[in-house]
Amino acid sequence: MEIPQSSLETTMKNKNYNNYRKQTQRVRGGLFRSEHGETSEALYMNSGYTFNNAEEARDKFAGELDGYLYSRYGNPTVAMFEERLALNEGAESCFATASGMAAVFSSLLSCLKSGDEVVSSRALFGSCYHILDQVLPRYNITTHLIDGTDLSQWEKYITKKTKCIFLESPSNPTMEIIDIQSVAKLAHHHNALVIVDNIFASPVLQKPLELGADIVVYSATKHIDGQGRAMGGAILSTEQHFEEIIKPFMRHTGATLSPFNAWILLKGLETMQYRIDQHCQNAFKVAKFLSQHFKVVKTIYPGLENHPQYDIAKKQMLQPGSIITFLIKGNNAFQFMNSLNLFDISNNFGDTKSLVTHPATTTHRVIGEKGRKELNISDNMIRLSIGLEDVEDLIDDINQALQGIKL
Repeated sequence: MEIPQSSLETTMKNKNYNNYRKQTQRVRGGLFRSEHGETSEALYMNSGYTFNNAEEARDKFAGELDGYLYSRYGNPTVAMFEERLALNEGAESCFATASGMAAVFSSLLSCLKSGDEVVSSRALFGSCYHILDQVLPRYNITTHLIDGTDLSQWEKYITKKTKCIFLESPSNPTMEIIDIQSVAKLAHHHNALVIVDNIFASPVLQKPLELGADIVVYSATKHIDGQGRAMGGAILSTEQHFEEIIKPFMRHTGATLSPFNAWILLKGLETMQYRIDQHCQNAFKVAKFLSQHFKVVKTIYPGLENHPQYDIAKKQMLQPGSIITFLIKGNNAFQFMNSLNLFDISNNFGDTKSLVTHPATTTHRVIGEKGRKELNISDNMIRLSIGLEDVEDLIDDINQALQGIKL
């Protein structure tokens, strides 16, 4: 979202950073300064705005004069975050939301109506699965949940009735990789919109818009913040889709990002590249260790050559990411987790601190036993979010927890 020019009348000139490289954009994109010339981005903690006279208020609400109206519609700090993230993503427009799930739900419902059909990969975060499987059908919207790794299933279920498709890649927590480019071609043949939840890959490692997606959604709570401080989300799209669909829907439904959280997320974007590089380096070493341990049945990580979609991951991701899923031998998941000293038990991920969770009883409890069975989420499955600690300390911690398990 561009900052209205009228709001810059008392500010320093807003520079254009479109032609700079990505890391420069992550630090300076969207930046504008008040008359005070502050070095850091200003935090505009206000809910509303005043007008010089009744005529000005009338003209701004009519869209005949640029300017902020109400922070549910737009805010200078939030606008900086939106512009900076859009530059990073290569998107024309961005709307920041109160959470990642607000972004997911709004991106879907804003473009759907009764009688429409959605095709989605079934390997999804629990709340996303719930929306597609339980919530959308209440509005007479038909959803088809398929094996997203099988192109023949996309070919079978995407028809002229399909309004949009939805997918995660990599998926949470099974780490399935979907060929975004191939799926997008199939969808566009039937004029269906492609929505990609890119949260596991992060804005650094994968560019869905370049692969053919129409809309990208994020939980900014994860890698973008990266330090467990703030909730947030984002929807990125073309300017036309933003103006005609996203903006009017979001303005009147209210899932808006707070200025304070936007300010935190702005600062997160500045260091995101460097954090994620280290996350990935650490995760690869941990995944290699787990893959060779005799008390681990299976290690699922896109950077390992035995991953079923290793070649696709290598083609569409810069690095394999910070998340590892593995299956432990026996009914020992809780014992392993409780024996860890460095890893915190938490359903979050993308944090500087390493985290561990048990998907079957936390993130994917809501989809029920049948749903988990369809997704191959077993009771011995454990998900690790690898942080920025010394990787040898992390491996030592995992090793001692595994050593304590008696088979």
